[in-house]
Amino acid sequence: MTSTQQRQAEEFHRLHDDLLILPNAWDPPSARMVEAAGAAAVATTSAGVAWSRGVADGGGLDRATALDAAARVIGAVTIPVTVDLEGGYPGEPGGVETAVEQVIEAGAVGINLEDSAGGALLPLAAQAETLRRVRKLVDSTPVRLFVNARIDTFLLAPAGSTGPDLVAATIERARTFVKAGADGVFVPGVTDPALVRDLVAGVPAPLNLMVGRGAPPLARYAELGVRRISAGPTLTLSAYRQVRDWAGAMLAGSLEDVPEGMEPGPLQAGPVR
Repeated sequence: MTSTQQRQAEEFHRLHDDLLILPNAWDPPSARMVEAAGAAAVATTSAGVAWSRGVADGGGLDRATALDAAARVIGAVTIPVTVDLEGGYPGEPGGVETAVEQVIEAGAVGINLEDSAGGALLPLAAQAETLRRVRKLVDSTPVRLFVNARIDTFLLAPAGSTGPDLVAATIERARTFVKAGADGVFVPGVTDPALVRDLVAGVPAPLNLMVGRGAPPLARYAELGVRRISAGPTLTLSAYRQVRDWAGAMLAGSLEDVPEGMEPGPLQAGPVR
């Protein structure tokens, strides 16, 4: 833990005073591209990390692999990094607390923790207890780690669920998680401005949304009170689609319509930390 990390952690909290836009990276080169684009901070995507390591998202990563990827991203950029820890790898020795300790040691200033596993929401009380333990751990360190509690009510909504039902369920979990120590709340799967407005009104912490192609202008979300926007695995999928399209074009014998690649200079840079 360095003074730079402590300073970046404080700055990362302050960035939530306005709209923080967080493109997601999965390896050092992608993180460098996010920094080069002008981002104030970078977030990792566990899906992108998993796919880049040849395993499936949602359980394919082990803690050591995830933290190795996080450390490599953190070491590649000069801006703050928040790390997607999935559920915190609770089944591994030391549980969630060990994952949090190790990601702080790696230099992170924030984490995401999911409230679902195996396609189902975790019991509210159990997840709140996890967040209380994480909060206690974080408060014992010099780094003011930003704990972002992900809520998967919209992602896992059963058929027939209505927007108001999901908003109410999400707000209940959000208030419980914030009381337990979360600094922010991440609700992927919702982009409708009317529902977002209700969430902002009911969630007593900075609200994080996940957006993709076709989303309303991000300034609209800022007007509604959203404080953080990320893209999840979208950048990873876009990059890999380009690989597939290029390969297909080569095999078809024509490269007339493929997109032009970037110059390799930025990718040649060595570690910055």
